Amino acid sequence: MIITDTHTHLYSEAFNEDRHQMIQRAINSNVKRFFIPAIDSSYTEAMYKLEAEFPNEVFLMMGLHPTSVKENYKEELKHVEEQFKTRNFYAVGEIGIDLYWDKSTLPIQIEAFRYQINLAKQYKLPIVIHCREAFDEIFEVLEQEKSDDLFGIFHCFTGNIDQAKQAISYNMKLGIGGVVTFKNGKIDQFINQIDLKHIVLETDSPYLAPKPYRGKRNESQYVIKVLDKLSELYGLSTEEIANITTENSKAIFGI
Repeated sequence: MIITDTHTHLYSEAFNEDRHQMIQRAINSNVKRFFIPAIDSSYTEAMYKLEAEFPNEVFLMMGLHPTSVKENYKEELKHVEEQFKTRNFYAVGEIGIDLYWDKSTLPIQIEAFRYQINLAKQYKLPIVIHCREAFDEIFEVLEQEKSDDLFGIFHCFTGNIDQAKQAISYNMKLGIGGVVTFKNGKIDQFINQIDLKHIVLETDSPYLAPKPYRGKRNESQYVIKVLDKLSELYGLSTEEIANITTENSKAIFGI
């Protein structure tokens, strides 16, 4: 059984004390594929170092996170574009819109999101979407940009069933993480109505730890708690769900 964590910030400062041990714990638990989203240029070097240390397990994305879309966003987008010219990545991400922290940057967040969608189309890569309190705004952009060559993952999906179906209609898989184990997470109430072919697993570590670790530092090994919960909800073995979701990740990332 090979489990894939499609979204984990393994380079985060939260892991500075025990990064290698934490990754090894995951590998020992059959979590053997880690897809690493970018935030901004300040983390690029750390991402490359991580890849060099775990070349068979770590797969990098490149992009500008919406909460890092600030006054210097054009410089940051230039950095993203320069990285794509120098090497290969497996996705453009994480990108999107976040209206939880700062609504005033919405116009430039939309601009950066659209710019990076077009970068993904240019390189024939998936996008990995960050959406926080911004489903309508994200769907509006996706509606305008939709095409056969636009596809990817709606990371950390927290919407309702109608929003899930709408995301899927834009060629997006749903990234399901620790929220599915929360009492008030709500996605556990309908997720088994969504065909597993549309689902991938993720942790978003060090954030959003599943029960019973909620409120603590998340790590990739804990994706097993997400797997267990989906096994319960779908009435399938963990092996079946691990296999299906890993195959889904291969279909998206091409590896």
